[in-house]
Amino acid sequence: MTVRLRLTLLYGLLFLISGTLLLTITYVLVALNRGASALTVQRAQDGSEVVTAVVMGEPSPDDAELPENLRLLMESAREQVAMEKAEIMQTLLVQSCVALAVMSVISIGLGWVVSGRLLRPLQTMTDTIQRISAHNVHERLAAPGPRDELKNLADTVDGLLGRLESALDSHRRFVANAAHELRTPLTLEHALLEEAVIDRDATADTFRERFRELMAVSEQQARLLESLLVLATSERGLDRREEIDLSVPAGSFARRPDFTVATDLAPARVTGDPVLIERLVANLVDNAITYNVPDGWVEVATGVEDGRCFLTVSNTGPPVPPEMVGRLLTPFQRLNRNADDGHHGLGLSIVAAIAAAHSAELTVLARPEGGLAVTVLFPLENVPVV
Repeated sequence: MTVRLRLTLLYGLLFLISGTLLLTITYVLVALNRGASALTVQRAQDGSEVVTAVVMGEPSPDDAELPENLRLLMESAREQVAMEKAEIMQTLLVQSCVALAVMSVISIGLGWVVSGRLLRPLQTMTDTIQRISAHNVHERLAAPGPRDELKNLADTVDGLLGRLESALDSHRRFVANAAHELRTPLTLEHALLEEAVIDRDATADTFRERFRELMAVSEQQARLLESLLVLATSERGLDRREEIDLSVPAGSFARRPDFTVATDLAPARVTGDPVLIERLVANLVDNAITYNVPDGWVEVATGVEDGRCFLTVSNTGPPVPPEMVGRLLTPFQRLNRNADDGHHGLGLSIVAAIAAAHSAELTVLARPEGGLAVTVLFPLENVPVV
């Protein structure tokens, strides 16, 4: 059964029930209204008395004062009134049932028309949504009319389509960037292999050098694929939740033999995926060290502020335009797009995805002197109760 048919039957049923109740109440009230007999005695001009009797359904106390013949006449008239009333009630019942049946049919027809008009915007929305695909996801319902439930539904669908369009655009950019990043090492691998095959004077040392270069390219591809896997895992959400102290991975990754990292680590226990949180800390520290300047510094701090655990990583580095900060949180975006340092611009995007998976607040500020100050503030619900 379609919604229109169900609404029509519902309208008809409601009218039938309400009509039946109305006719029943009217019938009962008419049946209970029996009235009473009334007796009026008037004196004529010649001194005689004229008795006027109004005969109703119930006897009157004055009936006992009437003469015998008049009392018998009133009883006979009362029986006649009762018979006429019974006939009237029977006629009222039959005509009411006929009227109720006719109006029920009319109400079903009106219900069919009204339900069709009410559901017409829904049908229009359904047809529009069925036409929308990945190629025309930019289209919107844009339902006109007052602010009612249907208008709210249409606006909600439009908002969903807007988010879907943004997600599809982001997906397309991600696929294009990933293909570009993977194409470069694959091209390099092919060139190295082709060079080794074409070179007729190649020696064992030459092949060994080519193999070292191929291993470096392969490791670069492995890091890229691993980063893509972590990014996809973090965007999917959390599969496990355990208690972890932010100061532990922060202290571990801050101990670098090639760079001195200043630390201010206080206990900061949160609940989340330990693997993802460790990757978040590692990416922040690695980015802070990689994108630095000679004789620069990196500071890592953890603790609790206003009941919320935080992780802060600050560093010196090249100046970052404020308008570029937001772009650095998207995949394959680097401050120097032409940099060939083995990095693919996934570090901060992975940090953003992991923070979002933990409902954490990520703040990235460009320092006026150069470098970034990144703070991850975990929500209260992620802080375990001691």
